[in-house]
Amino acid sequence: MKATMGALLVLAVLAGCGRDDAGTGPAERVGKAIDNAGAKVTNSVQDELAKVDRATEAARDKVKGATRDASRGLDRATDEVGKHVERVGEKMQQKD
Repeated sequence: MKATMGALLVLAVLAGCGRDDAGTGPAERVGKAIDNAGAKVTNSVQDELAKVDRATEAARDKVKGATRDASRGLDRATDEVGKHVERVGEKMQQKD
């Protein structure tokens, strides 16, 4: 009984090892499936990296803009402080 089951198993395995209509064997089909899966993963990773690059560039642009705006605000504040100091100085001179 064991020998018969073993023989049937061997026959089933050998039947599955045949070439398909295109002439490719099971190892070629498995290899192609692995290659396709690898290509899909590679494409997916590249797409995600491109998204990260775009997001990084957008964030960098926002930081540049915020820095530029802060610098302008600081310049305006410095000018206002300077004007205020001048007015205080003028008032002090008038009191003398």
